Amino acid sequence: MKTSCQRPPSIPIILATILLSISCVNSKQVNLHMFFQCLSNNSSPFHQVSQAIYTPDNASFLSVLNSYIKNPRFLTSTTPKPLAIITAKHISHIQATVICAQRYGLEIRIRSGGHDSEGLSYVSNNPFLVLDMFNFRALHIDIASETAWVQAGATLGEVYYRIAEKSNIHAFPAGVCPTVGTGGHFSGGGYGNLMRKYGLSVDNIIDAQIVTVNGSILDRKSMGEDVFWAIRGGGGASFGVIISWKIKLVRVPSMVTVFSVTRTLEQNATDVVYRWQEVAHNLPKDLFIRAFLQAVNGSQEGKKTMQVTFIGHFLGKSESLLPLMNVRFPELRLQQDNCSEMTWIESTLFWAHFPTGTPTDSLLVRPSKADASSFISKSDYVKEPIPKTGLESIWKVFIKIGGKGWMQWNPYGGRMSEISESETPFPHRAGNIFKIEYYVEWVEEDIEATNRYRKLARTLYKVMRPYVSKSPREAFLNYRDLDIGIASSRHNRTILIKSARVYGCKYFKGNLDRLMRAKASIDPSNFFKNEQSIPPAGH
Repeated sequence: MKTSCQRPPSIPIILATILLSISCVNSKQVNLHMFFQCLSNNSSPFHQVSQAIYTPDNASFLSVLNSYIKNPRFLTSTTPKPLAIITAKHISHIQATVICAQRYGLEIRIRSGGHDSEGLSYVSNNPFLVLDMFNFRALHIDIASETAWVQAGATLGEVYYRIAEKSNIHAFPAGVCPTVGTGGHFSGGGYGNLMRKYGLSVDNIIDAQIVTVNGSILDRKSMGEDVFWAIRGGGGASFGVIISWKIKLVRVPSMVTVFSVTRTLEQNATDVVYRWQEVAHNLPKDLFIRAFLQAVNGSQEGKKTMQVTFIGHFLGKSESLLPLMNVRFPELRLQQDNCSEMTWIESTLFWAHFPTGTPTDSLLVRPSKADASSFISKSDYVKEPIPKTGLESIWKVFIKIGGKGWMQWNPYGGRMSEISESETPFPHRAGNIFKIEYYVEWVEEDIEATNRYRKLARTLYKVMRPYVSKSPREAFLNYRDLDIGIASSRHNRTILIKSARVYGCKYFKGNLDRLMRAKASIDPSNFFKNEQSIPPAGH
């Protein structure tokens, strides 16, 4: 029996055990062998990297891989698997992974929360490694300066909970799903129910730490303003490995009001949705009202109808909200019994669909497996109200696909219209009245089901074409969608840039060229890449 006084096996012995399990002698295995040796040589001797390595021969490999796959359509046996997973426990593990993977021709995918809807943080068709950031979850909240340092593997739920531990009048503008990792969420834009008041997550980031392609650790000053600009909305994984963010906390009242009101077609949902389009982006900044649209069973057996749920968040009490709604949006007929007053941290549980009375420490729970439903998501931006005839045609398609999909319409205006579209890489600002998220989900596990539901998602996306932004048809990076374009796999830089413009102009509009210049300054060899990454500008 091992006692506490016994020395653990040395790094070389453990790595030798890993390496002996590699039986095939081909170039991929030789590279992996040399990668592990390099990893050991370049990691801190005080933080054993061997304990952070999982290969397919390790009994825990699949559980580690699958625990942060949040879309079950990538849990199949045919999904490409990494050669190894590096669950970094020390910053030297990150630096060594980058240096050694580059040296031996291995691609890396960087995963913080695993919510990339196309799986790009843990899937590749090339020989690859997963650099898992879930151990980098430390937070330091400083209420005196109203700032916080947040490591990239922390979840939104952890950020919210730790802020609320220190103050009931501070918050941070980010998403409503508590298990999303901050590494990808913040770097892609990050939005939630505070965006009309305070903008996006990236509008409230004041510093960051990143590991570059040569293993250097840079902060805002040392990386320079162009790279700091780029990682706040351009997707951090194109530029390096985000280690941590310094965020600016925002003020909220000690009590906020939330509400949820549902209308069906029989309850004049079409008229209410049309009016929502006219008023939601013009309401005071303190009020955010999301419209959630889906087909449900109707009152007649065997027939479906449309149901729209209006979910609201108001930075104040209901005594101020109700008179405002009666004047500005009386069509919704909001009543006192629709409203609930609570602290801001309690409102994060409401938005995450936890039952009333759920303890706030539920925000700290990290589920060990994905939800039951596979999904595909897409996005759009709307610049003028969709006419009622258009809404009716949308309802018909929804009802036809049988309740397998939904849309979220998120209102803009307020602070979102005050920030220039070039202030960060995220360009979708003034001129948009709301953003759409499309979501199609299913539980079947076969490839035929995936193809069938992908077709449904494309059908829904196609019917919206007349009503959304054009030239380009804009898209949101955090709702990753490979249908809008994929980077060329060829090594010709001209072809690569041309392919990147197809999706890049939709995600970033006129900011793409500056992103490519920033990329060229920090990763000219294009080591950090995926199917929709930013290529370095040509010379």
